[in-house]
Amino acid sequence: MNYLLDSHTLIWAIVDPQKLPAKIRHVLEDRSQDIFVSTVSFWEISLKYALGKLNLQGIVPEEFPELAKMTGFELLSLEPEESSSFHRLDANWHRDPFDRMLIWQALKRNLTFISKDKDVKRYQSIGLKVLWQ
Repeated sequence: MNYLLDSHTLIWAIVDPQKLPAKIRHVLEDRSQDIFVSTVSFWEISLKYALGKLNLQGIVPEEFPELAKMTGFELLSLEPEESSSFHRLDANWHRDPFDRMLIWQALKRNLTFISKDKDVKRYQSIGLKVLWQ
């Protein structure tokens, strides 16, 4: 199966894996799974770090791409078609543009989105596959 990590899932996987449920840790450690991290998450982490909203326990945002690769995750760029078609995401249960773009990428690429965010489950009504517990 193919998965896309929400930004908080990526942070916890790298900084504090014990915050992740055992089921999610098992999926992330299973090398037969394709786990993707969007460049959108790196942007979100960098912005929130600059605003003082993230404690990354001594890690700086610039380290996340390499740490993600070392963890076995694949990096996913934001494609022009995805960014230009974003307006087609009619469902509006999030105001956060980072969450909405990650959800849009997961929908467009048929990826299961790994997120603790309760509002994400509402997007299942338009086809989003979600995994948490």
